[in-house]
Amino acid sequence: MTDSTEIRKGLNGVVADVTAISKVNPETNSLLYRGYPVPELAATQSFEAVAHLLWTGELPSDEELAAFVAKGRAHRALDPVVKQTLDALPTTCHPMDSVRTAVSVLGASDPSAEDSSPAAEREKAERLMAQLPAVIAYEQRRRRAGGPTEPVPPRDDLDYAQNFLWMTFGEEAAPEVVDAFRVSMILYAEHSFNASTFTARVITSTLADLHSAVVGAIGALKGPLHGGANEAVMHTFDEIGIRPEESGEEAKARARAWMEDALAQKKKVMGFGHRVYKHGDSRVPTMKQALDGMIAYTGRDEILGLYDGLEQAMDEAKGIKPNLDYPAGPAYHLMGFDTELFTPLFIAARVVGWTAHVMEQRAANALIRPLSQYVGPDERHVPGA
Repeated sequence: MTDSTEIRKGLNGVVADVTAISKVNPETNSLLYRGYPVPELAATQSFEAVAHLLWTGELPSDEELAAFVAKGRAHRALDPVVKQTLDALPTTCHPMDSVRTAVSVLGASDPSAEDSSPAAEREKAERLMAQLPAVIAYEQRRRRAGGPTEPVPPRDDLDYAQNFLWMTFGEEAAPEVVDAFRVSMILYAEHSFNASTFTARVITSTLADLHSAVVGAIGALKGPLHGGANEAVMHTFDEIGIRPEESGEEAKARARAWMEDALAQKKKVMGFGHRVYKHGDSRVPTMKQALDGMIAYTGRDEILGLYDGLEQAMDEAKGIKPNLDYPAGPAYHLMGFDTELFTPLFIAARVVGWTAHVMEQRAANALIRPLSQYVGPDERHVPGA
C-alpha cells in the first residue's frame, strides 16, 4: 500500500468475481436472468419457473415445474417453532427483525444445515423459498392482531403468488392482484452483486452455511439505501397525504409542490436513482404497468396522481429516474400489505437470487478478504512500556 493506491469507496467500479446468474445489458439497458430479458419472464412465467431458471440455468419443462411446485407445497405451512419464536417477539420491532430471526430458527432446525453439497444446497433453497411466505403472512396478521393469533393454513390448489396472498389476507385475491404480485416477485428476485447478495457471497466464502448467508443478506437488505426504499416511498406518499376522495390531478399538484419544496431543502427522496442504471431502472416500466393495473382495479386515481407528480417534478429538477422500489411500494399498498412488510416481501423474492449466488460461490469458492489502507496514527508506544 502506498499513498498513491487508488481507493474505491463502496467498491465502486470494482469487479469482484464472475457470475452466470444475471447481468445488466448496457447496450439495451435491460436486466437479464441467465440471458433472458426480465420483462419477457415477467410477461410469461410463474415465480416458481423463474426460481428454477435462476438456480439451474434453464427454464423448467412442464414436468420439471410440476415436480418443483409439488415439493414446495409440502413446506408451505408455518413451522410451529417459528410461530412460537415470532410470538415471543414484540410487535414493535421491525418485521425485518422478525423475518431475520425466523430464518435463523429455520436454519438451526434444518436437518441438512451443515451439508453443503450441491444437492443439499438446492433442497435448502427450495424449502426456504416455500417457507418464507408463511412467515411474512403471519407477521402481518400478528401485528394487526397485536400479538399471537392463528395463521391461515396454506392451500395446495393455489400457486405461489395466490397462496402467499391467501395466507396473508385469508381470502382469495382477484386475478389482477395476483398478477401484479407475481410480477413484483419476479422483478425483485435477482440483481447481480448488490449489497445484500455480496454480503451473502462474503459469508458463503467463509464456508458458513446457507441460512447464515441469508440471515446476513437480510441484515444488509434492511438498510434504507437498499431494500428499505420501497417502505420509504410509501412514507413519502403518507407525508404528502393519501386522499382517496381526491382526483388524480389534485393529488398530482400537491405531490409536485411537495417535491419542489423537498428538493429546495435538499432532502433525500427515496425511490429515485440507481447505482447501476444511468438511464433509468429497466425494471420500472414492467412494475409501473403492474401498478397501473392495480390502480385501475381499485379505482385509486389519487395514487397515480401522487406517483406522476413526484416523478415529473424530480425529472424536471434533477433528471433522476425512479427505481423499482418507486412503483413497487404503492402497488403493495393497494394490495393491502402494511408498509413495514414491503421489505420482507423483497426478501421473499430475493431469497431466490441470494441462494443462487450462495450455490455459485460455493462451486468455485475463494475467501473474500479485501485489503484496506491504514490512515491512523504512526506506530507509537504506551508510556513506561
